[in-house]
Amino acid sequence: MAPALQISIPTTSIADPAGKPYTVYHITLQLPLRKHETKKRYTDFTNLNNDLVSQVGQAPPVALPAKSWLRRTVNSQALTEDRRQALEKYVKSIIESDDARWRSSSAWRSFLNLPSGVTTTTANGNATQQRPGSAGPVTDPNQWLEVHRDLKTQIQSARQLLKQREAATTAQQQHTLSADAKASLVRAATSIAQLEDGLKAIQAASKGDEAGWGGAKRLGDGELRRRRDLVGAARKEVEGLEAVLKSMATKAATASSSVNSTAAATASDKEGLWRGTAAAKPSGRVLGGPLKETERTRELDNSGVLQLQKQVMQEQDEDVLSLGKTVAKLKDMGIMINEELAIQNEMLGLVEQDTERVQGKIDVAKRRIGKIK
Repeated sequence: MAPALQISIPTTSIADPAGKPYTVYHITLQLPLRKHETKKRYTDFTNLNNDLVSQVGQAPPVALPAKSWLRRTVNSQALTEDRRQALEKYVKSIIESDDARWRSSSAWRSFLNLPSGVTTTTANGNATQQRPGSAGPVTDPNQWLEVHRDLKTQIQSARQLLKQREAATTAQQQHTLSADAKASLVRAATSIAQLEDGLKAIQAASKGDEAGWGGAKRLGDGELRRRRDLVGAARKEVEGLEAVLKSMATKAATASSSVNSTAAATASDKEGLWRGTAAAKPSGRVLGGPLKETERTRELDNSGVLQLQKQVMQEQDEDVLSLGKTVAKLKDMGIMINEELAIQNEMLGLVEQDTERVQGKIDVAKRRIGKIK
């Protein structure tokens, strides 16, 4: 059982980015292996509450503290402390609630800037640390089911976002919804890879393979086939949603190019305009230049790219931790081998002493035999 998830708002601060100060609340989230902190203002809490009501269809257990129209928190420490306590009670009610709908929503994860490897969907407010598929498989059968439930939530969220994107009327709304849907599909693909690796480890353990995760629960062939079918169905859903997203992006790009074809210059026109001048772009790789778009980042906005970068960094950190554990095991094996060699050397020394003693007795017997002759 993973340690209980703890969330609090211990402190506040005053931010003054553009001459108009406002209060910032420091949210501390104690994860199983590290402490995660994020800073939010009161407006972020109101947006979160609206998003939770929109996605879940019901308000959280504890109501959000009302906005004060006559006083400001930057001028009143008492009001700041009252609102801090009320907001802390608000977020704790979501964590400690038996209903996991609020804390499993994308709005809650986005609000806390949770890494993709963290889930808070247990009924008693416990948090479990889940690794992405590239860092390690889910080798516990019960945790495997939790990851699969989270995968279904991600797929459902992506499907709803695509429906909203189809109904959106402005280009900005379409781009934002496409980025959110793409992020959900990326997380779903990561969970699928994690579940597939976990099934391989579970199957190895079920066959008694010592290379598997020994001491864990084993599953029968029928249950393994059922879970394999679940992963295959989820993969087909994700691929279908990705195809829908790509078709939407293609239609939007075609419509935009047809509208702006008479007014906007094409890339070849721009290149021909600067060709032969000092401002022409070099054809080769530029040291320090921006990287090209990839399939994972093309549909993401700035916040989506930042979240993807954090996910990649977390995967790299977990790979380093895994490598460190492997090196520690190799070190222990080396120490054991060294101790075994020392014991073998002592035994060889004893054998050598016995050989010398027997050889001395043989020499004495030879001399006596020579005297008899």
